[in-house]
Amino acid sequence: MKRKQRLGPDLERLAEKLGITATYEDLQGRRRTVPAETRLRILQALGFPDRLGVRPDKQWAKPSLDVPEDARCFLPASPGATRAWGISTQVYELTSCRNWGIGDFEDVRQLCLIAAEAGADFIGLNPLHALFLAEPRRCSPYSPSSRLFLNPLYLAVDKITGFRKDMVDEERLSHVRASEFVDYAAVATLKLTVLRQMWHEWNKTDLTDADAAKRAFDDFMQEGGDVLFGHCLFESLASFMTERGYGSGWQDWPAEFQNRHAAAVESYAADHLDDVGFHIWLQWLTAHQLQNLANCARQAGLRFGLYLDFAIGEVPDGSSTWSAPDLVLPTMNIGAPPDAFSAKGQDWRIVPLSPGLLADPGEPNYRRLIDRTARFAGALRLDHALGLWQLFLIPAGETAAAGGYLRYPFPDMISSLAVVSRERQTLIIGEDLGNVPEGFRPAMEKAGILGYKVLYFEDIAALNIDPAFPASLSLACLSTHDLPPLIGWWRGDDILFAEGLGWSDADAAIRSREDRDKQKRALLHKLAEARLIDITLLECSQGADLPDEAVVALHRLLAKTNSMLVAPRLADMVGEDRSTNVPGTAEEYPNWCLKLRIPVERLKDTALFARISTVFEEERPKRRASDCGGTPTDENPASRM
Repeated sequence: MKRKQRLGPDLERLAEKLGITATYEDLQGRRRTVPAETRLRILQALGFPDRLGVRPDKQWAKPSLDVPEDARCFLPASPGATRAWGISTQVYELTSCRNWGIGDFEDVRQLCLIAAEAGADFIGLNPLHALFLAEPRRCSPYSPSSRLFLNPLYLAVDKITGFRKDMVDEERLSHVRASEFVDYAAVATLKLTVLRQMWHEWNKTDLTDADAAKRAFDDFMQEGGDVLFGHCLFESLASFMTERGYGSGWQDWPAEFQNRHAAAVESYAADHLDDVGFHIWLQWLTAHQLQNLANCARQAGLRFGLYLDFAIGEVPDGSSTWSAPDLVLPTMNIGAPPDAFSAKGQDWRIVPLSPGLLADPGEPNYRRLIDRTARFAGALRLDHALGLWQLFLIPAGETAAAGGYLRYPFPDMISSLAVVSRERQTLIIGEDLGNVPEGFRPAMEKAGILGYKVLYFEDIAALNIDPAFPASLSLACLSTHDLPPLIGWWRGDDILFAEGLGWSDADAAIRSREDRDKQKRALLHKLAEARLIDITLLECSQGADLPDEAVVALHRLLAKTNSMLVAPRLADMVGEDRSTNVPGTAEEYPNWCLKLRIPVERLKDTALFARISTVFEEERPKRRASDCGGTPTDENPASRM
């Protein structure tokens, strides 16, 4: 039997000083004890107790939820009177008659124009962070290789100067476009083949020193410096390694390539400068096409432009950890503790940032990280915003049941966040679902960060829909990417799927259905109470099939909430019923691959989309664009978007 380990008094005091909690309260209010071995491993990840002779300095001050007086994020001039709405979607799920088998920035541009005409104020998108071009099946936008850079697969290749139709294989293009799912490998091959040809032709073109595109590219490289070069070197190496049978992540590479500054890596870089340059060019094109998209959204009349999502962390074997391993705690994974929704807990296979470096004013790492996404966004959603205060860490090789919490320098991170938010005039939304500690939400509100409300989880009876009541600092939606769209949720598709996989027995499935029925009844009762649905339709809406009238009424309920922002899902607006992602699955479900059945070109002619848009336009009429501030920048000369 393994001997139960204990921490001595000195280590106990040190652990407390560093914010490594000995116990925590779970979602059901039960007090759980963190194993001593886990706390010791977190200490070791932080550099202790190997350095017990080193005293924790001011950067390890006792964690606090205090909000500095000047740490307030950007808000509109009259937040209490602001009631805006926008449409949320996943870029890759968009379909059109012109895209290349995956939704792209041109599809989003078209959606922006349609949404603006319908009276919307923003378009919400999934994280656009860099993934793995060398292994496109690693497609979860919430498991990025690097949050400093972007995913070039979202490029609208046909909108880049220099593209010719004869460059693309039309037969292959037709195949990936017609596929029910996003075939990431085929899409990547198709796009990268054409882009490489365009890169070589772009390099060969005899352009003068005054050419705007060349100057813009050079400026981009200069600004990106070694960090940009390092990421693009990683992308080049990853392709080189996968071609030779290794994995796309650096942990699978030969030892001599696992260090960014190793001699073998430097030698590879010297021999493959053109290929590294190609990946830099891809980042330049992607950044500028995204900037043009952000400009277009504002110019079309979307008051907040793009509402972008920011992932909680990065995978352990990606570009970020390879380039800057000292910024993370590599022996830890972020996850969630066991609870009623997941008896085993969750391991997200994401590494946490080092809290000590986040608190160092001389190293503005968090500010730089946030700014790389905020520069394109009128609103920014922080996935798992609880990470500003604490993260549930699981030692590598252990299950989530062995995890424990580590506190983070909340005041320092909030200060960095506020600086970026005000400089970019970007609203900050904190996804504050799950096990929320006491005092966290008031601290968010004090910092000017909007909360995140999912109607599926709210106390519907207490839902405020009085239009005279001031808007609350929150964004409300019916559901998230980790939940089925409204129709599928109403039918209980997720419950049936979990039962089929053996995640729950028959009794547990019955309890889940009973709970779901209670939630549905609460929603219907609220609709009836507010006279948002014809009483004769109530009985029709009780069962598994949800009439369109009830779908529209539920969206009107969402529109009437007193949240400052509301975001219906495009999937709900077109009657989609399939989940975007089923947490805890890999091969069991085609996560992040499903395309919407209704293409962008047909949105305006789709009755359900038109009816739901009208609901939001009536309940939340558009206000003056000047209320949100921000001005568009010049268009990139390399793109015709």
